Amino acid sequence: MAILVNHVRRAFYMDSVALMRISRTISSLPGVHAAALMIGSATNKKLMRNAVLLDRDGEVAGPNDLVLAVRAATADAVDAALKEAIRLLDQPAGLVRGPGPWHPKTLDTALQQLPGANLALISVPGEFAVAEARRALNKGLHVMLFSDNVSIADEIALKREACQRGLLMMGPDCGTAIIGGVPLAFANEIRRGDIGIVGASGTGLQEISSLISRAGEGISHAIGVGGRDLKEAVGGVMTLAAIDALDRDAATARIILISKPPEPAVASRVLQRVAQSRKPFTICFVGADAMTVPANAALFSDLRSAARHALAGRPFAGAEATTSAAVLARAVAPGRTRVRGLFCGGTLCAEAQVFFRRAGVAVASNVPIPHVGKAGAEAQGHVLLDLGDDEYTVGRPHPMIDPSLRNDMLRRALDDGQTGVVLIDIVIGYGAHADPAGELIAQLPPVADRKAVIVASVCGTEQDPQCHSRQAQMLRDAAVAVAATNADAAELAIAILHELA
Repeated sequence: MAILVNHVRRAFYMDSVALMRISRTISSLPGVHAAALMIGSATNKKLMRNAVLLDRDGEVAGPNDLVLAVRAATADAVDAALKEAIRLLDQPAGLVRGPGPWHPKTLDTALQQLPGANLALISVPGEFAVAEARRALNKGLHVMLFSDNVSIADEIALKREACQRGLLMMGPDCGTAIIGGVPLAFANEIRRGDIGIVGASGTGLQEISSLISRAGEGISHAIGVGGRDLKEAVGGVMTLAAIDALDRDAATARIILISKPPEPAVASRVLQRVAQSRKPFTICFVGADAMTVPANAALFSDLRSAARHALAGRPFAGAEATTSAAVLARAVAPGRTRVRGLFCGGTLCAEAQVFFRRAGVAVASNVPIPHVGKAGAEAQGHVLLDLGDDEYTVGRPHPMIDPSLRNDMLRRALDDGQTGVVLIDIVIGYGAHADPAGELIAQLPPVADRKAVIVASVCGTEQDPQCHSRQAQMLRDAAVAVAATNADAAELAIAILHELA
């Protein structure tokens, strides 16, 4: 039986990404089943409780305290893990001040150092994010709120205040934006151009902007609004504000809107605003059923079709799968007829579901689109998993940063005797893992020993730090089938299934 121990460090704060890195190190120690280092906010304690990582000591921690949680096989393993966690906390990398530049610790001192700034990117625990966002708005700054765990009520209040001040309030849980050519958070190095994007979807925004850039066109601005903006409670208030901003922008000739299917009343409100514009719109509601759109707009339910429309059919540059589905199917061991999708990007997972649904292939997901069943990692049949969903990120970085969870699931899929096709997204760009293709390849057995095929796509551009073509070539050299887009990868996986039938 496993032993669970919590150690509370009072009045202690450290950046969540640093804490997650320490959590990953502790989780890999011998005998440790799970570990987490999290600030003792109500939301974090709920996440830890659901993950069976909170005991009575952790329950009494406050929002200014740090909870170290370890669940391990033996008391010795718990003790060793806690000692190592404390050692890493007391000697964190980068905390010793060297001869490099001084970095401000508050918004006021940051503005003194950069008085011309007009945007603040905020990434602090959700309980503190609202106060920081309001402080930035009060100083006349647009806000990109990367933080999640912000209540709907606070989100509504912040967005209304921003609108009253004529400012953008991107988020909460806004993972991607490109403003004036500057990529923010999880974003790619994209060409400048005249296409503007409004996105309630981070990886959807990344995929479409990368495809546009790889076709030789460019982006004026890509404004993220947060995943809940098109919920009925929020009402699409920031989506409407972003459309207003791009409609006024002389450098923007066409506008793309990306989201999962919005609430009907909100969709109606947004489409009414689209109809008032003189600019053409490409609308991508991923997985949505057909609906009537204004004459200046076209509606699509997958990212690839939306990108093609915005580009007037201009082809994407990128990796094309050169091995046929029939040849790939012959590399699958007998009896393996299941597809397992392991996605870092939630919208990429949703787009893959669109193609399975169109092909009439029964598929399930932990985050299903309309008309797709809900299922978790242990389900039988074809399952497409969004590993960036909250259920998989308790106490660990997002899989775009730390792919260790996907690595584990990939190894299990290759060994389970049922999976014949593993469908993977490789997301590169700023904020992402430095070498996701190399990390994936390190998990694969030699080609001669493989009993399943891996189908992948690379979301990103040549100008990204990891380089699109370099990542794609590494995968091909490792006998991974690489498709030009996430949609093409899904279609290839389905074609292989048909060959296996």
